[in-house]
Amino acid sequence: MSKNKIVEMKNVSFKYDKEWVVEDVNFTIREGQFLGLVGPNGSGKSTLIKLILGLNKPAKGSVHVFGQPIKQFRNWKEIGYVSQKSNSFNSGFPASVLEVVKSGLVSRLGAFRFFKREHTQKALEALKVVEMEYYANTNIGELSGGQQQRIFIARALVSDPSLLILDEPTVGVDAKHVTEFYDLLARLNQENGITLLLITHDIGTITKHATHVACMNKTIHFHGASEEYDQFSDQDLTRMYGHNVQQLTHNHEHGEVSS
Repeated sequence: MSKNKIVEMKNVSFKYDKEWVVEDVNFTIREGQFLGLVGPNGSGKSTLIKLILGLNKPAKGSVHVFGQPIKQFRNWKEIGYVSQKSNSFNSGFPASVLEVVKSGLVSRLGAFRFFKREHTQKALEALKVVEMEYYANTNIGELSGGQQQRIFIARALVSDPSLLILDEPTVGVDAKHVTEFYDLLARLNQENGITLLLITHDIGTITKHATHVACMNKTIHFHGASEEYDQFSDQDLTRMYGHNVQQLTHNHEHGEVSS
């Protein structure tokens, strides 16, 4: 029996001014999936995320989240989000790792409410999930890029989301740490039961960890199991994306990238 639909888009299109950046997209994420969303720059991937988060309204079609029309959905703590901007975090910001993670509970607390011991404990539990609990009292700026990304995932996890969305989370992370990062995401999916949507350019690596892959270039050209995606040749991918595509695989032992 198929699992519940976490996200469902039907015939969705969106444009900025006169330019259509998302066209006639039909897209579904089911409970328990780890979906890698790949595509060239300017293909509409980040715009698709904004549609799921309710930040953009479709010009055509419908978006449902957790079975509800996006206009009616209010339980936003069910969705954790790690944006590209996490990678450009101000390293001089005077906050401990624990404080950064607890800030993920602010929306739940409301204005003028103070953190209690239970919130600190919840933040520590989120840090333990990403194996960073020993850094709780460390200044966030003292951590490496890969470590900081784990902290931002913990911040997203602290509200117990059912869906975690990550937009290019490995940008700025050393290549040798990328595999560890993907292993963490796979563990969150398999052991913690969190549904994942990951935007990435790391085509050659994502299929080793994700259960499903979607290829986007304004519309969805492929959406299926990772094993099926692995059968495509570079020529097949070029036809999908509309221009030449090089699959990248990381040599993580030496921190190199090769095509």
